Order: sequence, then structure tokens, then C-alpha cells
Amino acid sequence: MEWKKSHKLFKKALGLIPGGVNSPVRAFRAVGGNPVFIERAKGSRLYDVDGNVYIDYVLSWGPLILGHAHPEVVNALKKAVEKGTSYGAPTPLEVELADLVLKAYPSMDKVRMVNSGTEAAMSAIRVARGFTGRDKIIKFEGCYHGHADGLLVKAGSGATTFGVPDSPGVPKSYARNTITVPFNDIRALRTVIEQEWKSIACVITEPVVGNIGCVLPQPGFLEKLRKLTKDHGIVLIFDEVMTGFRVSYGGAQEYYGIKPDMTCLGKVIGGGLPVGAYGGKKEIMSMVSPEGPVYQAGTLSGNPLAMTAGIETLRILSKKGVYDKLEKHAAMLEKGLIDAAKTAGVKTRFYRAGTMFCSYFTGTHVVDYTTAKTADTSKFSKFFSSMLDRGVYIAPSQFEAGFISLAHTAKDIEKTVRAAYESFLKVK
Repeated sequence: MEWKKSHKLFKKALGLIPGGVNSPVRAFRAVGGNPVFIERAKGSRLYDVDGNVYIDYVLSWGPLILGHAHPEVVNALKKAVEKGTSYGAPTPLEVELADLVLKAYPSMDKVRMVNSGTEAAMSAIRVARGFTGRDKIIKFEGCYHGHADGLLVKAGSGATTFGVPDSPGVPKSYARNTITVPFNDIRALRTVIEQEWKSIACVITEPVVGNIGCVLPQPGFLEKLRKLTKDHGIVLIFDEVMTGFRVSYGGAQEYYGIKPDMTCLGKVIGGGLPVGAYGGKKEIMSMVSPEGPVYQAGTLSGNPLAMTAGIETLRILSKKGVYDKLEKHAAMLEKGLIDAAKTAGVKTRFYRAGTMFCSYFTGTHVVDYTTAKTADTSKFSKFFSSMLDRGVYIAPSQFEAGFISLAHTAKDIEKTVRAAYESFLKVK
């Protein structure tokens, strides 16, 4: 493939935008080379400015579970945009989407719409602090909850990619209120809680860690986490921005049978448009202004376009057989990639939760941030470049999850597996 136009655009962007991109991982620095600039997308395919076509497993980093430009979502948006793009006032649409979300997530009695996952996590923590009257929070190493100060402490996502878990610009006095422990290490968590519980407002976690690849909770971990927090009056927040409606319709909390006190959502509930949401028990959410004293606001929160796309997306996902189809194709991809690596003689570890997955270039069982970092990033870079050249677009970082959509077909998966086998051979 040739990327002359993409290279030209990137060169121009470097003089206009920090790093030439509006989100760090897009710069391809973790894999070498220059980013591909996309012109359009449809179904499971991306089309770049040079006319190259790719099977897409990034899917805008998770939101597009129906695939790109789903006709029902597009048609609904066309009608909505003609009525106006933002009102700064309540709409029936936000009430409808809130109702759909609460029915899917019975752990939430009330939900507040915001504009991003970062806003959702930041706001949920503020409410938890207001509710408990405590200041400190616990997060797990490698979990990424957005770029708010205090959460960029041993974070995942771009921070892991570039090997900088702590960001300059975050005051030490603020970060001091964030305690980090290894994911899946219940002993370390218990030690911290028993020592500090009187000052801990909440524990926030991705129930499946999606920003250091795809790290699954070990058997019993989430159950013990739930008990520890409940016993000590600590608010348990599930950051399901990534896992929400992806691991299952009711997210990871439905899949694993755990009921958190608060939940953060995003990505899928916006159908490809900017959105976020946080919600929880009635007594906690009653703290949110104007009902309570904890202030949080947003000019574009609940805007009609994002609400429309979210409503259409959830309406389609709620149909009978949808998740059976997603599971069938996700399992097909999993088996294909595992077999391809094994046949090529390359050591990998593959993990999947519903429609999100990751293949690590390591022989070590990945259970946390430290074991994820054993992955060979140079091998991944070779694999990524080879896959891209064969028309398969995966996340440009070893430490990001991949995603599958309803638009992916068996033929897409067969082509992907063939490309993967050839790419594994190049890695070897």
C-alpha cells in the first residue's frame, strides 16, 4: 500500500496540532511510521485518503458496535439534525435514552448524561467524595479513567503506550489522594483498605481492563472487591465506558453478576457521537445538583444528536439474537488468531471479553499492569505494520483492546486470520 496523501496531511498537521493528532495513540509512535488519515467508513471497512481499504477492529476505539454508518442510525441522525444540533434545554430524547440505560443497568436508579468518558469518571468520583465526605480514591495500575487530574496516576491507554504512567502537570498534592494497587491483587487491596478506609471515598475500576490490552478479572476478584468496599462504606465505581454494552447488553456487571454502587458509561451509548454518562443508587445520585450540593454541568450534555444515535444503537442491540451473532463471530476470530499464532510458531496470549479482545506477544499469563508490560512491543510493531499492509486495521499499540462489530462477516474474519498468519510469520 501507498500512503502519499496521508503522509502529506500528517506533515501539515504537525505544524498545526501537537504531535499532528488530537489524541496521542493515533500518532503511531508506538508502532513506527506515520498515521493513516481516514476519508470515510462503512460497515466493517475504513477507506483512507489514498484509496486503501481496511477491515477495522478499532471501531473508533469501541463505540461502533453496529459498524460504521449503520443505515438506521444515519437516517435517524439526518432527521434529528434538521431539527437543530443543540438546544441547551431538556429534550424527550435524553429521557428516552436514560430510560433505556437504566433498564439495561438495574444497579443504577438515576443517570446523568455528560459528553465523554473522562467527564463521567471525573464526575462520579466527585459525587462519591461528596456522598462519603472522604477525599482519597483507589484505582488499579493500568486502568485508564480519562485524563482528569488525579486519574493519570499509573494509568493505561496512551500513558502505558509511551511508558509514562504519570503525567506532568498533575499537582503532587492532588495525586497524593489517589492510591494505586495492582489489578487482580485482592491482598494488596485489602491491606490498603484496612489501613486507610476512613479516608477512602471510592474504588474505581474497569471490571475488564481495556487500556493495557484486555485483562480479565481473576475468578473471585470482583466478588471480593465488592464485599470489601461494602463492608467499609466505600463507593464501588465500575468504569464501563469500554465494557458497557460490549461484554454483554448489561455490561461486565451483568456478565460477572456484580452490582456496583455507581457506573460510568460512554462509547456505545453515543452510537459514534461524543457522549458519556454516570449513574448509581438513588441516595448517591441525589447528591448531584440541582437535587443536591455536588455541582456538575455541561452545555452539550444530553444533546439531541448524541441521544438520537444512542437510542437507535441500543434499540438495535436489544433485538433478539444480536449478542448471539456477536459472540459467534468474536469466538471465530479468537480461535482463528490463536491457531494462526500457534501454526506460525509465535508465542502469544489471547484474551477476550464479549466483543473486546487483545493478543499479547508474550508467553506470560497477563493478569495486571506488570504482566502486560512483559509483551514484546517490537514484535507487535512488526505485526501491526504487516496487518496494515494487508488491509487489516488494528489498534496502533500493544496496549489497546480490539473490537468486533455486527458488521463484521465470516469472510472478514477469514481474511483477517489469513493476514494474521502471514504477519505472525514475519514477526518470527
